[in-house]
Amino acid sequence: METELSEMLKARFGEIEDYRHPSPRVTKHPLWAVLTVIMCGVLSGLSRTDDIEIYAKKKAEFFRDTFGIEKIPSDSTMNRILNMSQAEKITAVIIGIMHEKATELGKIIAVDGKAIRQTARKGSPHSALQILTAYMTESAVVLGQEAIHEKTNEIPVFQEMLAYLDVKDKIITADAMHCQKETCERIINNGGSYVLGLKENQGSLYQDVKLFFEDTINADQIENCIAKLEKNGGRIEARSCRKAKDIDWLAQKSAWKGMTSVFAIRRVVTTKNKTTDETSYYITSVDASAERLMEITRSHWRIESMHWLLDVIFNEDECKILSETGQKNLNIMRKLALMLHKQYVSALPQKTKPSLKNNMLAALLDDSLLVTLLS
Repeated sequence: METELSEMLKARFGEIEDYRHPSPRVTKHPLWAVLTVIMCGVLSGLSRTDDIEIYAKKKAEFFRDTFGIEKIPSDSTMNRILNMSQAEKITAVIIGIMHEKATELGKIIAVDGKAIRQTARKGSPHSALQILTAYMTESAVVLGQEAIHEKTNEIPVFQEMLAYLDVKDKIITADAMHCQKETCERIINNGGSYVLGLKENQGSLYQDVKLFFEDTINADQIENCIAKLEKNGGRIEARSCRKAKDIDWLAQKSAWKGMTSVFAIRRVVTTKNKTTDETSYYITSVDASAERLMEITRSHWRIESMHWLLDVIFNEDECKILSETGQKNLNIMRKLALMLHKQYVSALPQKTKPSLKNNMLAALLDDSLLVTLLS
């Protein structure tokens, strides 16, 4: 039976070329059908293809009535499809679905990498597949992602991503690894702005900025943002921001395209056992108040939270699929699941909001919720 939802998924997944033999006697499961079953399993919080097979067989009537899928693929079929299909094309299709489901993308793009530990060769932890993601922090939409291999790192991979990412009028946040002159230049040339962490990887620049905030006594040189308190499970974090009102004193200013200011954020974290006091330094091309700069840097934790959820909910670090293609295909489907569940949960009344994990369990048990998430 054809439904609007099944037609949409057929059209979307139909963009992916199927390299298998075209004869129905040889190829029993259409590519779109296999990918639909996997996606529904992932949306229901399942992390393994053998679990998805059991789930789909129990829901065979639902898949037939909702999607027109007559035969449920086996675990081995799902693995073959994940491993053979083009990860770049599947990523593009899933990102397209994300864009359709988002009412508004937002302004802030966080960039960060995550390793999948199970993919590392024995005795060589740095050989693990790492995926660098460009992530809209307000909407949880992935703009793009690329694999990072053992012989490279995040810096050149992100610089290459900037050739196709739409960063116009957007703000890029990233950790100190990406505080590179070429990266800043590419962001500015593409119409974007940046807020980048600053550490010893930029020796004299870091030391000059650190010294300025440690030694400046004249209050007229600094714009202050008063501390903000945040309490969570017995953990109390106090944050404050100090922004330099001008950087004419900074000798390296002209070498960093677009740089308009530097700022420092102090974080004092108190738990039951200890108190930590840390100050981080940043460069930026954003002309904004100290309070706004603190908000922008705070939003970067959302991509770190997303990576944490991939492990907590989907146990991604332990995913034993051996091929890079299969890992990348499952990774982008998990990110879609997190986005759709966040979108759904955020619209619920405050008193009835479940956790994302509980909402996935609800989708596993309630077919109508699964359909709502997709449609």
